Amino acid sequence: MSPAPDLYAVFGHPIGHSKSPRIHALFAAQTGQMLRYEARDVDLPDFEAAISAFFGPEGGRGVNCTLPLKEAAWRRADELTERARLARAVNTLIRQADGTLQGDNTDGVGLLRDLCDNLAVELLGAAVLVLGAGGAVRGILAPLLERQPAALVIANRTLERAETLARDFADLGPVTAVGFEGLRGRQFDVVLNATAASLSGDLPPLPEDLLRPGACCYDLAYGSEPTPFVRWGREHGARLSVDGLGMLVEQAAEAFELWRGVRPDTRPVIELLSAERGF
Repeated sequence: MSPAPDLYAVFGHPIGHSKSPRIHALFAAQTGQMLRYEARDVDLPDFEAAISAFFGPEGGRGVNCTLPLKEAAWRRADELTERARLARAVNTLIRQADGTLQGDNTDGVGLLRDLCDNLAVELLGAAVLVLGAGGAVRGILAPLLERQPAALVIANRTLERAETLARDFADLGPVTAVGFEGLRGRQFDVVLNATAASLSGDLPPLPEDLLRPGACCYDLAYGSEPTPFVRWGREHGARLSVDGLGMLVEQAAEAFELWRGVRPDTRPVIELLSAERGF
């Protein structure tokens, strides 16, 4: 009798749209790993009970956490990696040999692998703009600053939130904060949209001349059609304007390697999912 496959899951609310089960099934088939990966609708009030049941009686080995659970997972972890500590958010929980839970954050490395390795965007010496100041931004700032941009500006509707982030990461590189109105008259080489605007079909208020020649636009969100920000980038002359599907696959690959000790090849998975969307 064959042993039962190891159990993994993604928790979030809502979760029906998640591509993670498909991605991890493709990774498992590619690498010959025996596992089962499920999507579970877990809202914030139910998180603690769901985690206890999953890692307790159910014998789960690892969990990915998406909105609105990343900060709760950060608090729940028994120990944190350095990148999770900086992010103050956890998207990957790993059950260790002694039963304790390690919390990690693979969002930043997932973004950088897609942006820099897959798409060949150069950050060294670039003027980088990050739109938004929520939890997603906290997870990507340290990896972005490690690539030594000439400047990194955080723009947010509420200036105070952007200023708090800039202060928290100031020792890692040249990071400053502005309100959206402070973008007038400035231009950037790389613009990253980490606001929730794309999820509601909206767009941050952006100046028409925001992009330098050859600039790149990247939306951390993804969808079945180009997001408003991706369309804005294409309409305003960006050399490259794409969404975060590649980041989703790359951060999943990092979690898969943490859990299974083997790194899947992300390129065929990104190509397959991209071809299925048809744009």
